[in-house]
Amino acid sequence: MYCPTCNSKNTKVIDSRLAQDGVAIRRRRECEKCNYRFSTVEEMELLDIVIVKRNGNRESYDRKKISKGILQSLAKRPYTEEKFDKLISTIERDLQKKKKREITSEEIGEIVMKHLKKFDKIAYIRFASIYRSFQDVDKFSTEIKSLGSGKNK
Repeated sequence: MYCPTCNSKNTKVIDSRLAQDGVAIRRRRECEKCNYRFSTVEEMELLDIVIVKRNGNRESYDRKKISKGILQSLAKRPYTEEKFDKLISTIERDLQKKKKREITSEEIGEIVMKHLKKFDKIAYIRFASIYRSFQDVDKFSTEIKSLGSGKNK
């Protein structure tokens, strides 16, 4: 790890702590050259997962892409960066639990909606309206009513 101030590669770990429910490690580091202290976060990365799109195309899993879609649904909603990171980590953990090399975009969408429903109901409705492509107001209204009655889809 390079020092952010002097760019020296000689840094040492002073302290390590679990963060985000154990899916990341926060490390406190010190540069051995200039004594500058800084923190880094080490987190699990999903590797070798291929997403099978609706049109049959395949692409590598990209955390940024899933984060971007969820962030759009969370526009102007109250949440902290820490809670958002935890949400993404939980979604990724569910993907990892599938133990499959290939996962369909539909499976990912369902996992995202399951967690968004608990995280923020407005964001869930926004995400579901795009993901499920509601064709009419009745289907949209039914989805909203299911939130109020506590039904899980």
